[in-house]
Order: sequence, then structure tokens, then C-alpha cells
Amino acid sequence: MDITPYIDSLRRDLVAAAETGDAQVKAAAERLAMALDPAARLALMEAISHAANEITAEMPSGSVDVRLNGRELGFVIDTPMAAPAPPPPPPPPAADEVEEDGTVARITLRIPESVKARAEEKAARAGHSLNTWLVNVVRTATSDDTAINVDIDLSSLPFLGGDPFGRGPTRGKRRMTGWI
Repeated sequence: MDITPYIDSLRRDLVAAAETGDAQVKAAAERLAMALDPAARLALMEAISHAANEITAEMPSGSVDVRLNGRELGFVIDTPMAAPAPPPPPPPPAADEVEEDGTVARITLRIPESVKARAEEKAARAGHSLNTWLVNVVRTATSDDTAINVDIDLSSLPFLGGDPFGRGPTRGKRRMTGWI
């Protein structure tokens, strides 16, 4: 930061104030303005340095330093890298979790790529691998307390069982399945 324009502005203002006087007052003001240059420069540097210290005091971490390079001031801002937030703790196991016998069954699951991508995103947000997340989803879905398996043959209902236009039986063709 070049503070020379500020010093020049101070000098011009001092000389302009002496314009109302005679030639002797004007000459004295010009000499005084030249003599004030080092003192004014030092005063500005001190003010800027104090401002940097106050900014540093208000920062949660890091600092602002003022450095002199010739007749110019330079600012060095030090902001430490923020530590990454720790991952959330894994959820505690459910109290009513089914006892497991320790054996592991392997299955093959074929799902659309878009569904797999969404499942991976949810697993990552939960802080689990995809496999662990899927095991937890299946465990929750098969728990008697939290999910209801729906498997209804709608064709057995009298008003939904046949073709409303009487074109023959459609028994067994209307079914609703899933988890609630």
C-alpha cells in the first residue's frame, strides 16, 4: 500500500490553508509541509499497524501483519486451514435388534444404476458403507416393530376381482406388495 498520496494530500491541505497569508507565511507552510513528511508517514504507518492488530484480535484464528517494503506497506494475512469436521458418530444399535447367529449370507442384488447411486449417497450421508447401509435397511424393513409387509391380492375383492365390462375372469392379476 502506497501511503504517498495521503502524505501529498496532507501537504496540499497545509499549503492551501496558508494561501490566505502573505508570501512569507506561504513559504513557511511549504517548508513545514516538507518537514512533516517523515512524521506524517510514521503516524500513518502506526495507525495502520494498530488497525491490523485490532483486526487480528477480532479474528477467531490467524493474523494480519503489516510489513514495510521500501516506502510502501504490505499486508500479510495468515488464516490457518480449518480442521475438517469430525464425522458424525455412528447411530447406536437399536435396543430391539434381532439376535444374529453370526453367519453371513451372501446375495446378489441387481438394481438400476440410478437407484444404486442414490443408495450410495444416503449411505455416505449416514457415514456407512453401501453394504452396511443396505443391511440396516433390510434389518429395519424385516423388524416386526417398524415395518409392515403388504401383500394383498386385490382380485379377491368383489368390486376389483373381475373385468367391469364382463369380458372374463381376471382373478390373480391384480396384486399390491411392498413395505409400509
